[in-house]
Amino acid sequence: MINVCVCVCITDLFRAAAEAGPHDILKLYNTKGNIINISPQLAPNSPHSCYKLEVVAADCNSELIGSDLVVALGFDLSSMEKRLQSLEKRILTEAAETPAIVYEMKRQVESFREKLESVEHLSWLGLFKDMSEGTHKPSPFYHKRTLRKTREECEHVRQKFLQMSSLEVSEEVRQYLKTPTFDNWQWEDAEIMVLLQVMYTDLDFISTFNIELDVLQQFLYEVYRRYNNIPFHNFKHCFCVTQMMYGLIWLTDLRSKIDSIDLLIMLTSAVCHDLDHTGYNNAYQINARTELALRYNDISPLENHHCAVSESNIFRNLPTEQYKRIREGIIKFILATDMTRHTEILNKFKAILPVFDFSNKDHRDVLMMIMIKVSDISNEARPMDVAEPWLDCLLQEFFNQSDMEKLEGLPVTPFMDRDKVTKPSSQTGFIRFVLFPLFIELANLFPCLEQHIIDPVRKALDYYTEMEKALEREKQNRAQSDKVVKPSTSKEPEAHPEPGGTTKPVNL
Repeated sequence: MINVCVCVCITDLFRAAAEAGPHDILKLYNTKGNIINISPQLAPNSPHSCYKLEVVAADCNSELIGSDLVVALGFDLSSMEKRLQSLEKRILTEAAETPAIVYEMKRQVESFREKLESVEHLSWLGLFKDMSEGTHKPSPFYHKRTLRKTREECEHVRQKFLQMSSLEVSEEVRQYLKTPTFDNWQWEDAEIMVLLQVMYTDLDFISTFNIELDVLQQFLYEVYRRYNNIPFHNFKHCFCVTQMMYGLIWLTDLRSKIDSIDLLIMLTSAVCHDLDHTGYNNAYQINARTELALRYNDISPLENHHCAVSESNIFRNLPTEQYKRIREGIIKFILATDMTRHTEILNKFKAILPVFDFSNKDHRDVLMMIMIKVSDISNEARPMDVAEPWLDCLLQEFFNQSDMEKLEGLPVTPFMDRDKVTKPSSQTGFIRFVLFPLFIELANLFPCLEQHIIDPVRKALDYYTEMEKALEREKQNRAQSDKVVKPSTSKEPEAHPEPGGTTKPVNL
């Protein structure tokens, strides 16, 4: 919509474009300071409430950026804008009509605008153009893609990541990255890899553990490559879990309470926790007698597989004992994400909570298992416009599995059956009996988390409870309507239609 584009301050656009290098990341902010998508559903604003385009990651080694570039070009953007406005008024006053050349310029601008609006990804801006109709929520279209990423797809993202990897991410984004409100839907895969690199850098892992930057970048690329094109357990889910873990580390000031090596284990476990997930859970693996189930004797086949494919040489410069400790820790915490162990781990944590001691290794290990579990199922702690699309993706993956179970004659997982599960019903019980008990215990140790993870989950429960009630009312109304139009089953004289009429019941 042209009025949306026009209302972005022209001077700011030129300034942002002047400041941006060919591989810099730009994002569009609304008046509340939130990063937003360019899409047909983007609300129009006014010259008094302009959207803001900013460089959020830039190459600080470039020779000319921002005002330096403006000076080098020999003009001032603000003065130029005022001069253009003055000339436009002068033309209308003196010529009494708009010259043909102005119409031609407008036509060219309109043509360029149409080209922009027909492009799905404005990659140089780091913005997403949603072309779908009838919905404003991200739609990954995984059902149209192969399970494994293609070599071309991987190489394209790899090159883009390497071009961006030296960018300096803005302080505003760095702080935003430490909060549970972070919106993953606004970032492309290559940009996500840059953000993961920022996490390792800002926690001082690069220097503390002598990790070469190029080795870390290769590790992050391999992680991206090994997450599959499935609706939920994909690379974006990997990022969300890692970002929540990263946020919890900062919110709880965990850096002052446990060793750096434990923090490294926690973050890397989150990165690798669902590597090579195929979209079918352990119950399916075991019932279908898959290769993974046979290989691991039906014991956490997926989690064992995630561990097996998470080998990396980012720890190659560490002493053998440190490497062994990290490897053992990563295995322990990835295995803890198996939901069949949920009650066991939660009960352990509840038992030690009254006497919790950060200097006790056993206590720390249980806490770290709790934190990766919280991070793994933390979507409902995020803003609703971030969390709800994730639920849509999860249900798509669940329904795919139950369809396959029916097709293969296997036991159908009840909470995945599309014929029995609704969107709200899938969440209300999960929030009450899984999320709340887990999140509340962690908040008992860290009361500061109440506002960050407990309050949002309460709001989510209210939201889905109301949705469930609304669906139930709709179901009852439909049943009542069916009773009204349903023909009587008692013996009555046969009905004869009037001329031009019909005895067929009318569907309401």
